[in-house]
Amino acid sequence: MSQAARRQPVDNKRAALWLLASAILFTGMSVLVKMIGRDLHPFQISLFRGVVSMLVIMPFLMRAGGIVEGIKTQVPLLQFGRGLVGSVAMFLGFYAIVYLPLADAQAISFSRNLFIVPMASILLAEVIGVRRAVAAAVGFVGVVIMLRPGTDMMGSPAALAALGHAFLVALATILVNIASRYDKPVTLMFYTNVMTIGLIAIPTFFVWQTPTMEQFVMLITMGVLATSAHNCFIRAYAIGEASAIAPVDYSRLVMAAIAGFLIFANVPDAYTILGALIIVGASFYIIRREAQVEKQKKFSSEGAAPR
Repeated sequence: MSQAARRQPVDNKRAALWLLASAILFTGMSVLVKMIGRDLHPFQISLFRGVVSMLVIMPFLMRAGGIVEGIKTQVPLLQFGRGLVGSVAMFLGFYAIVYLPLADAQAISFSRNLFIVPMASILLAEVIGVRRAVAAAVGFVGVVIMLRPGTDMMGSPAALAALGHAFLVALATILVNIASRYDKPVTLMFYTNVMTIGLIAIPTFFVWQTPTMEQFVMLITMGVLATSAHNCFIRAYAIGEASAIAPVDYSRLVMAAIAGFLIFANVPDAYTILGALIIVGASFYIIRREAQVEKQKKFSSEGAAPR
C-alpha cells in the first residue's frame, strides 16, 4: 500500500503486533487443517472455510449499508474473476498443508512475493529494474531447492499445489490492488466467499463425509481462525510500512516448523532450511527495494524509477 493510499497514521509497532497475531492465527489454522485433513478431503475443509467466513463478515456487510449495498460492485466481472482465483488458491493451499510438512508448505507459499514481480510488470505496467528481477530469480532458485530436483517431491501433486497456491495468491494480490480502487474491502471478501462456496460445493458433494462433533468443532474453529488472521493481516498493513513489518510475517516459518515437529513429528531437512532462507531473503530484499523506490518517487519529479 502506497503512502498516498494510506488513510491511517503509520504505527509500525502496533502494525507488527497485528502481524504477529496474524502469524499465530494462521499457524493455528494450518495445524487444524492438517489434523482435519487426516479424515476429511481438502474440498470439504475449503467449503467450511468459505461458509464460516461468510457468516463472520455478514455483520460488516450490514454496517456497510445493508447486504444489498454491501455487495454492490462497479466491476462485477473483475470481482468474480478475483474471487475465482482466490478460492482456487485457498484450496491448493489447504491441499499442500494436508499433504506436505507444514514448514515446506509455508516456505513455498512465501514465493508469492517473487511471482508478484513479473505480474506487476505485465498487469500493472510497473517498471521492473535489474535488481528486483535478479532478486526474484534468486528466490526461485530457493523454490527449486525446496522441490528437491531428482526426487519424487519435484512432481508430487502436493508440491505442485503449493507452488500453484503461491502463483494464484500473487495474481489475487494484483487483482485486489485493482478491485480495491472501486469497491470496499468487505465487498471483496464477499465475492471471494461466494465463489469459494459455489465452486467448491460441487466437488465436495462427491467426497462428502459427515463430520463427527469433534471434527465439526475443529472446522468451525479453523474458519474463525482463518478469518481472524486475515483481518489482523489487513489491519497490520493498513497502519504499517511493509518494509518495516514484513520480517514479522516470516515468523510463520518458524512457528510452522515448531508446530510440525511437536505435533506431526516433521523435522525440516537441509533442503527446506536452505530453500526457505533463500526465498525469505529474496522476498525481503524485494520489499525493501520497493520501499526505497517509493521514497525516490516521493522526492523526485523524474517519474517512475526502475525497480
